[in-house]
Amino acid sequence: MKVAFIGLGTMGTEMAKNILNAGHELTVYNRTRSKEEPLAAAGAQRAESPAQAASNARIIVICVSDTPDVEAIVLGKSGVIESAPQGAVVVDMSTISPAATRRMAEKLSKKGVKMLDAPVSGGPEGARNATLAIMVGGQDADFKTARPILEAMGKTVIHVGDIGAGQITKAINQILISGTYLSVAEGLTLGMKAGLDMEKVIQAISGGAASSWILHNRGANVVANTYPLGFRVRLHHKDLGIALDTARELGATLPATALVAQIENGLIARGFGDDDVSAIGRSIREQSGL
Repeated sequence: MKVAFIGLGTMGTEMAKNILNAGHELTVYNRTRSKEEPLAAAGAQRAESPAQAASNARIIVICVSDTPDVEAIVLGKSGVIESAPQGAVVVDMSTISPAATRRMAEKLSKKGVKMLDAPVSGGPEGARNATLAIMVGGQDADFKTARPILEAMGKTVIHVGDIGAGQITKAINQILISGTYLSVAEGLTLGMKAGLDMEKVIQAISGGAASSWILHNRGANVVANTYPLGFRVRLHHKDLGIALDTARELGATLPATALVAQIENGLIARGFGDDDVSAIGRSIREQSGL
């Protein structure tokens, strides 16, 4: 299948590699053009703009940071909307506003172009290993068309509803992990204050109901007070903003999410926005005198 991939950041580069490795014909575009070079060396074609990348693609994958970036790629000058063939499917794998997603889908539909929102969870490890969880919103027929490409990138690929439903599901994901990051930070800080052997503590609680991916993979960050990049604080904070905006629109109350967003505000203001989101532990440690 002919696929365009636009957005070759930490996640996108690995996701595009997996599409290429699955045997699909791939064209890539990235604003920083040098990031296209490794994929070109592996057999991908390079495009000069999103419009050129989309011009003969059946599936057009987008993976960038925020709502304005996606809007520029889809609707802007030399954007996807200018050249995508009728019947093509735009698959936005960014984490953005559900309302903006629905607006873009409506504009694309007037050109005969379909759209799925398909945000992901699993971080750089999941992108590299093609084990991402992918939550997809859009029409069932379009999901079936894009499914082979999605399955080249993810292990869990679920069609959750109409357009925008993928982004709301991702917001739920980010709400849940925010609480887990905070509770892991609080629990491990209590253990450190008590002078316990934290390696043994983590080993002990990992075998019971408190076990989680975050405890297994990021708990050591909190203990060591070092936060090497996995998923940036500032990007998670952006995602929580989307979740809180959506909650206001729907009349839902998210007190724990709002608290984590405020903790992240403080981390970003102090220059820690590019640390891994487990840096929430930094704030809890400091407030506890560690």
